[in-house]
Amino acid sequence: MNTIPGTAPEDLRNRLVDAILQEDVSGLRDAGVETAMRTVARHAFLPDTAVEEAYANKSVTIKENPDDDALPLSCASQPDVVHFMLVQLAVREGDNIFEIGAGTGYNAALLKHLTGKSGQVTTCDIDPDVTAYTRRMLDTNGYEDVRVVTRDGALGASRFSPYDRMIATVGMWDLPDAWWDQLAVGGRLVVPLRWRGLSRAVAFQREEKVMRSDSVKMCGFLPVIGQDGEQNDYIDDDRLVRLYWDEDQSIALALLRDVLTRPKSVAWTDVTVGPVESFDGVWLRLSATERTTCRITAKPAAMKAGLHRPASPALSPALVEADSLAYLALERTAEDPEGEPRFRLGAVGYGAAGADLAERICAQIHAWNPARTAEPVVTAYSADTPDSDLANGAVIDRPSVRLVIAY
Repeated sequence: MNTIPGTAPEDLRNRLVDAILQEDVSGLRDAGVETAMRTVARHAFLPDTAVEEAYANKSVTIKENPDDDALPLSCASQPDVVHFMLVQLAVREGDNIFEIGAGTGYNAALLKHLTGKSGQVTTCDIDPDVTAYTRRMLDTNGYEDVRVVTRDGALGASRFSPYDRMIATVGMWDLPDAWWDQLAVGGRLVVPLRWRGLSRAVAFQREEKVMRSDSVKMCGFLPVIGQDGEQNDYIDDDRLVRLYWDEDQSIALALLRDVLTRPKSVAWTDVTVGPVESFDGVWLRLSATERTTCRITAKPAAMKAGLHRPASPALSPALVEADSLAYLALERTAEDPEGEPRFRLGAVGYGAAGADLAERICAQIHAWNPARTAEPVVTAYSADTPDSDLANGAVIDRPSVRLVIAY
């Protein structure tokens, strides 16, 4: 194991936790989680990683994907995300916990620390290489009592249920039926949930017939194997601009093949952001109001070829209707060129309905502006719930659940 000369791992660990709390990205705090992260040695679960890397606030790959164009198969999650998701989970002493996505075993060790001697932790992964690594790391570090099972996490582990807490450390597109069956009423589920091209760590409280969120935070996770409900393809002949959408959306890609060559409409608002201010809440607002919300990505060559730059070329929200498209955009304002830069938000539309779509994006920018940190409520219902029993909001259908996103 590599170390920094003269620097103890305990010092690095405390510095990492101090930095997470100081930056306070999520706004979530819990003394028990803080103590757990100061106690459990992350570097011990990453024996092939330099200690300074183990205590950097970033993810660490533990199993690469043989496909060069694909994401890794397993990672140790970024520590600040680990922190706020554990706060969302609100573990109590004695809880019975199920984790989907075993990873290094570090998160399971934190869960065991939180639930104490009287609690139980079961972690699972579909990949036997990953679970073998997890088992070895947990045993090496004194967590022999944590269960490790090799199976599809969507199936849960009914043998050890019901669970008081369930947490997924892989991106989920659906909430499997088995989770409903195995999570006790009154229990909590924290899951990186994907919808309309975005990903959020959603903390659900399990009620008798629904799961209702009380915390929705930005995150990014490797997608779970076996849930392929998100579609994607290029919309230009040069393969520079790609669209991502959900299978429940009526998007005909053939109608969009030449959309970026059609007349362009640009609409700006008077809403501005600084260089480090997040405007991601606009996307959430769109997902709660516009059924056609999806995601667009553009390679640098697309802007060089004349595409109006999306707000974030790597991932920006977009609206699509028939043969028209619009997406979120920003540009630096001309005010006070010597001061801190400000950027105004707007939208760019292409096609016959592009101007209307751009104005609809601007409407959600204005709705977001006075309440920038407001979070939607995500309510999950069983897939057979009739429309009449759903709360008001945007309905997103999945094989196992009906999601309602509302402000």
